[in-house]
Amino acid sequence: MIEMVETTEAKALPGHRLWLRFSDGSEGVYDLAPILAKGGSMVSALNDPAMFERVYISFGVPTWPNGFDLDAINLHRQLREQGLLKRPAA
Repeated sequence: MIEMVETTEAKALPGHRLWLRFSDGSEGVYDLAPILAKGGSMVSALNDPAMFERVYISFGVPTWPNGFDLDAINLHRQLREQGLLKRPAA
C-alpha cells in the first residue's frame, strides 16, 4: 500500500543533499548527486549551489524555480527502504 505523504519542509545541505520533513513527522536526508550526475536540462541548473539552495515546497513537493520537482511519496519510500527515514520520538 502506498503511504500518502507530503513534504512539509526542505533545506538544502552541502553536497547536493536535501534535509526533508514529511507530513507524518518523519525526516531524512536525500542525496541528489546521483540524479544530477545523469544530467539533463532540468537538473543541470541545480549543479549551481545558489540555485540548489533555492528549494521550496509547492503542493507538498520539493521544487526549484526552474520547475524541477521531486515526488514526495517516492522520496519517502526511498528513504524508508534505505533505512534513512527517522520517525519522531514518541
